[in-house]
Amino acid sequence: MSGDIMLQTGYVYVPRDSATNLEIGLNNSLWGWRDSALDRAGARNDVKRLQKGDLLVLGHRGPNSRVKPGGWASASLQRVIVAQVTRPYFMDRSRVWPDDEYPARIGISVLDDEDDVDGTVLGPNAMESLRLSANKQGVAVPVLGLEGVARLASQFPAPETDATVDHEGELNAVANVLVRREQSKLRRQLLGRAENFTCALCGRTLPTRMIRAAHIKRRSVATREEQLTLANLMPACTLGCDELFEHGFIRVNAEGIIESGRHGSLTDDLGAAVADLAGRQIHGYTSAKAPFYAWHRENIAS
Repeated sequence: MSGDIMLQTGYVYVPRDSATNLEIGLNNSLWGWRDSALDRAGARNDVKRLQKGDLLVLGHRGPNSRVKPGGWASASLQRVIVAQVTRPYFMDRSRVWPDDEYPARIGISVLDDEDDVDGTVLGPNAMESLRLSANKQGVAVPVLGLEGVARLASQFPAPETDATVDHEGELNAVANVLVRREQSKLRRQLLGRAENFTCALCGRTLPTRMIRAAHIKRRSVATREEQLTLANLMPACTLGCDELFEHGFIRVNAEGIIESGRHGSLTDDLGAAVADLAGRQIHGYTSAKAPFYAWHRENIAS
C-alpha cells in the first residue's frame, strides 16, 4: 500500500439527529456543510484540501465528545461509512437535504458501511479526528495517509478472488479491499451457494468460480441504492462475456435482446464473438433491470 501514502483521509462526525441527512447524502453520492460551519478556523480550506481519490470517513452516533483529547480512543461508533472523493470541493445551492442547503459540497462514492465499530479498530488518531469534528459542527478533519481505513480493512478476511470490481483502475489499494469485500457480499446474494450458475449473456452453465457478479450500471457512477440492489447485478462468465459487456462491445436492448454495441477496429475474432451473442434473449431479464441496461446502452455501448 506504499503507493497510497500521499492520499488523505477526511474525518467527519455525523450526530444522532442527522441520521436522515446521512442517508440522503449517501444515496445522492454527496456530502455537504453549512457555510457557517466552514467559515471559521480554516475549516473551508480543510475541505478544499480533499482531492479526487482521497477517502472520507463518516462516523455516526458516538459518545459525548466533550472529553479530553484521546477520550474517544476506546469509544464505539454506531456506524462508520468509508467513501472515496469523486468530486472535490464545489458550491451548489440546489436543495438536496430538507432542512438546509449545505452548499459547500464534495462528491463521494461509498466503499464500505459498518455497524458498531470499536475505536480500537480505527485507531487513536482516527478517533481523535472524529472527536474534533464532533466538536466543530461536523467539519472535515483531514489527515495525511490512510492509516485509519487501512486498520479497518485489515480486520476483514480476504474476499473471494472472483468478486467483480469495475474495470476502471481508480481505486487505491485500501479502497479496493473494501469494495471487493462488498462485492463478495453481493455475489453471495446473487449466486448463493450454487456450484454451477448460468451466464446471463451466453446462457452457458458453468462452475460459479467462472461467473462474475457484474454491475450493469457501473458502481462508480451508481447511487448507493443502485450499488446494492440485485437488479443492477448480472451473472457474466469469464469466458469473454463479462469483458464484452464491460467494454461495450455488446449491449442489451429494451426487450432484453443482445445487440452489437459500439463499433471500432474489431478484429475478425472479436467480431465473431460479438456475432455469436447478438440476437440472444438475455437470461434472467426483468423490468427492474431495464433502467440499468438502458444506462449501459447510452453511456458505454453507444
